[in-house]
Amino acid sequence: MIRNHLLDDIEVILAADGGKLQTGQVKNKKLYYQKDGVNDRAELNLDTGILSAIGRTPLIRLDHLFPRGGFSVYAKLELMNPGGSAKDRPALWMIREAWKEGLIGPGTVIIESSSGNMAISLAMICKYLGMSFISVVDSRTTEVNLQILKALDATIDYVACPDPETGEFLPARLKRVQQLLAEVPGSYWPNQYANPNNYLSHYHTTMKEIVAELGQVDYLFCAVSTCGTIRGLAEYVKDNGLQTRIVAVDAAGSAIFGGNQEKRRFPGLGAGIVPPFCRTDLIDHIVHVTDSDMVQGCRALARKESVLAGASSGAVLAAIRQMKQQLPSGAVCAAILHDKGERYLDTVFSDSWVQSQFGQQLPPADEEFLT
Repeated sequence: MIRNHLLDDIEVILAADGGKLQTGQVKNKKLYYQKDGVNDRAELNLDTGILSAIGRTPLIRLDHLFPRGGFSVYAKLELMNPGGSAKDRPALWMIREAWKEGLIGPGTVIIESSSGNMAISLAMICKYLGMSFISVVDSRTTEVNLQILKALDATIDYVACPDPETGEFLPARLKRVQQLLAEVPGSYWPNQYANPNNYLSHYHTTMKEIVAELGQVDYLFCAVSTCGTIRGLAEYVKDNGLQTRIVAVDAAGSAIFGGNQEKRRFPGLGAGIVPPFCRTDLIDHIVHVTDSDMVQGCRALARKESVLAGASSGAVLAAIRQMKQQLPSGAVCAAILHDKGERYLDTVFSDSWVQSQFGQQLPPADEEFLT
């Protein structure tokens, strides 16, 4: 079972038709589980209401930032999921599979550690399905995200101090999750950091959608944090024999690929630890971008393409800019635009905030972004 275990400890029950049950790991990119009395109830219908709108997001060409004649860039607008981010997909898959396994049902209290987007996705899904949701957050969670969570009737559990040993908030949040699981009857932790359904959601949906629309994809640019999105995309590429080169976009100051841990202003990009999902063997290029690069990318995207996206999307565009000399003419590039920019109006898109963080010099005009 996947309940409350790290990735290395996960065992999945394989159900054999009329045969002897055996235990095993994730197989053929699907999770199998034992059917028992709890699971004989009616299946969860996810094709109704707001849940039916998750996935199948638009793919648009960024003609103004990347004019025709060189390489082309197509943006996968994950920000147009109903919960506002790519996290809708794994949130739905984790809840669906836990429901199938009989681990959760109406009345269950879902508890998760999240800096913002996953929390919002789970809050939306739980509210629709009649479950309660507790989000464990820290000081980097924006006021906008907190307001969205409150509007979705989520309970917010605030961790004020980072882990004393690492100086990072994530270990402190995870410790608080464990405390709440012990205190709250009928509670369940999806564990976005080590639940295979996180990356399997992108394996079975996101990359398949991109390939179906574009055909050949030469480069795929994806920001990393839990590494669930890039893991699912990259495994699909490998398993289907595609020639797509995977570009991981990470924050300067992130520890994911062995960098020095430094201050990171934006949640959802980079991490203070190496996530269990991280597989460097599936990644062809790693690009680190600064917080200032992210702001420049976001503002250029808004001004030139009229797309208001979050910090990690700006990072992806900054990474494409860094690699532009390596991209051959005619190359087809896909870029994951992870979440909505409205959640960053008081940071990325605030002149006063940018000035307070980076000095008086604002990011350059969008015409200069790709020079």
